[in-house]
Amino acid sequence: MSTLTTNELINLSACQIIDLLKTHQITPIELINVVENRIHETDNLINATPIQCFHNARKRVEERNGEPFPPPLYGLPILVKDVHCVKGELDTRGFLPYKDRIADENDDFVQCLVNAGGIIVGKTNVPEFAAGSHTFNSIYGTTKSALDLRVSAGGSSGGSAAALAAGQCWLATGSDLGGSLRIPSCFNGVVGFRTSPGRVIKDGWKENHQNVSNDSTP
Repeated sequence: MSTLTTNELINLSACQIIDLLKTHQITPIELINVVENRIHETDNLINATPIQCFHNARKRVEERNGEPFPPPLYGLPILVKDVHCVKGELDTRGFLPYKDRIADENDDFVQCLVNAGGIIVGKTNVPEFAAGSHTFNSIYGTTKSALDLRVSAGGSSGGSAAALAAGQCWLATGSDLGGSLRIPSCFNGVVGFRTSPGRVIKDGWKENHQNVSNDSTP
């Protein structure tokens, strides 16, 4: 068990947390507890992570029966933008008719994270179908900047950026076609890394087993 306090842990970088996991100074369950507590402390203010997956996250850890998580993530909790399908979790994409839709499989991008040892602990807010430079929708409302609650978190990855800025997690996913990572990272004082086209897998984003109509999110 780690001797670090919650405040000390949330101020570490993702790389530092992974080092603690690699050297068995902390466990994935401990980190899930930290994330859950931090989201409960902060999300009523910023509204960044409306979909929370703590029960299933702990279940996935327990199913491994002590078997270590694979590198490079080693059991690191991760938040994913609500344009990714996560098996057994809500898949709304901020679209009111999808408010009760449950994904029955991980999309390819999420599966890559899982295969790399990541644990999905929640899904972050988006504008409807991730179309917009501010994060609000008819299901979950508006996400605010963690730096200034009077202003927007930006978009479309505003939920992920605000969550990181509030210390809710150490890594969160995003997507960017016209600034959807870069805008919210500026609005929240975090790093939004837009890779070159083709570097990150996107197959499987367009549909899931429910045969949902395609969307154009990259």
